[in-house]
Amino acid sequence: MHSFSEQCLDMARSILGHNLASIQPDGTITPFDGESSRADEPGHAAYAMGEYFRATGEATLEGHDLVDLTARTVTAQVFTEPAEENGLAYASLGLLSFGPSKERNQVWERLVPETQERIDKSLLHRSDYDNHWQSFNIAKAVARFSFGLSKKDETSRLIERYVDRINQTSSNGFIDDSTEGFGGNFNLYGVMSLVFIRSALQLHANSGVRDRKLPTLRTYAEKYIKMMPDLVRSDGLGWAFGRAAGAYGQMHCISLILQGLRDGWIADEQKAKYFDILRRLFLFFYQTYLDQDRGDLDIRDGERTAYEPHTTRMANFDAARYLCQWSRLAKTVHMPAGQVTPEAARTAGRFVIFDKSNRKEQGVFLYRDAGSGLHAQIPLSAAAGSATSDTLPFPHCPGVFDWPNNVYAPIMVPELTFGDKVTVPAFYGKNCVTGLGLRRSFFFRYDQPDLITTEQEVLKGLGSVKVQWNFAGPQISAEFTYKVNQQVTLDKFRFMLAIAAPHSIYHVGGSLALGAEGHRCTVTKDDFQGVWQETEVVTNDPKYRTNYGKVHYLQTLERDHPLIMRPGNVYKLAVSYEPDVTTLDG
Repeated sequence: MHSFSEQCLDMARSILGHNLASIQPDGTITPFDGESSRADEPGHAAYAMGEYFRATGEATLEGHDLVDLTARTVTAQVFTEPAEENGLAYASLGLLSFGPSKERNQVWERLVPETQERIDKSLLHRSDYDNHWQSFNIAKAVARFSFGLSKKDETSRLIERYVDRINQTSSNGFIDDSTEGFGGNFNLYGVMSLVFIRSALQLHANSGVRDRKLPTLRTYAEKYIKMMPDLVRSDGLGWAFGRAAGAYGQMHCISLILQGLRDGWIADEQKAKYFDILRRLFLFFYQTYLDQDRGDLDIRDGERTAYEPHTTRMANFDAARYLCQWSRLAKTVHMPAGQVTPEAARTAGRFVIFDKSNRKEQGVFLYRDAGSGLHAQIPLSAAAGSATSDTLPFPHCPGVFDWPNNVYAPIMVPELTFGDKVTVPAFYGKNCVTGLGLRRSFFFRYDQPDLITTEQEVLKGLGSVKVQWNFAGPQISAEFTYKVNQQVTLDKFRFMLAIAAPHSIYHVGGSLALGAEGHRCTVTKDDFQGVWQETEVVTNDPKYRTNYGKVHYLQTLERDHPLIMRPGNVYKLAVSYEPDVTTLDG
């Protein structure tokens, strides 16, 4: 009756069964070969085991005592020095999953008095954050009150502070993950923090608090939920830009939609559409990241990689936790047993505004061509610290338009170097406009009144650039028009294309790929007089991998000698593409 629910539980059992042996007697986690452990991994493990207990009521798994292992990981996490607040948040929710009362919580009873006192002190202490880390403070407040360690419940106050920060940094209610500097780092962590807070509220001992705060969360969660029909590709690829995409780009989106269905945030007439989106997201996750032979999650191998700070062990415990949550949620929302009839594909272009102010405008342009299946995400958003390719504003379409993960390269955008300042037309815009052109074509354009460096330093008074992307069926073109305010020497110009392939084994049938004709890239105007360099073969270089497959070639248009740029002149780069889009067999 609940086939999806049962499938999720089976996968959770398999993943946990392969990873519980990594928990050492002292509660620390043994990493996969070639990786190092994270300080917050015990907390992730504790929460995964807690959710498994909630979903099944089983305190053992394949001979492992989950109560004992959870007690060990919770102990390891609370004694980690220096304290890892994210790990503490995960550990506290894992502990709470075994029961909201200390007197009836099997894990709490296994903890020695010294550990219990440490938990009390750890949950009391918290820093103040402007980014997704604030969600961990909310979880700690939920646990502290629910366990009776405090008579004062800070959950509501912290949620209000969290949403106040959202409103301060986004005119449209999206979550800025920046902590300092330029701001506007709108990424997947916004979805993650909403999912995490909602999961924490579900464990709150006072259901009245949950009921009072759900309308507040709904205001912001709905904005991301409404993105999903335009964001999720026909083959099920979810959030694909910015740091931490890949497997988490599937998991966070699935969780948000299921929570929205459970809480009634999705209208009845829309549910069939979202059930189909869920099916596609899950199938992509299952076939792309689950090792079918071993039965656990594989996010790194010779062909692909993941966000650098994420370990394979952490991803496995997070996947097991999410699968247990999906299993419970699927029963609540009564997912249909059969396959939902998907809506007919249609060509569409939409700009989702993250923030619009006098200082900057940011968002993501989503384009889908019904004929070829081409589906691109162009983010105009800041990065955390230095840029990597996944934050740059080009058509992110894994399999067709790819980029190396964890690496910076000016993929599909011009890079202009002035002395020690390296600039790209990224991170922010002004006068962002999108609309319909001739013959059902779409355009997306924005200005940069001041150039900005890859370190997100705005160069006042140097020059400006206007950018326009055009979409007509599978044909895409881009035009970058530069002006300078004073005579200046351009030391170097670069523009790059990456040619990659989806994973040879782990991919979904019908997934997009680049055919033998490639990008069919044409430079129609180049006032920088760049020269195509010899194609760089990087197949054997482990540095050049994506979340989904291997980068094989890099093509670079480059001018490596100075150009004197003069005020009054216009310097234009115009490039067009008609990619040979194909699909993979299952």
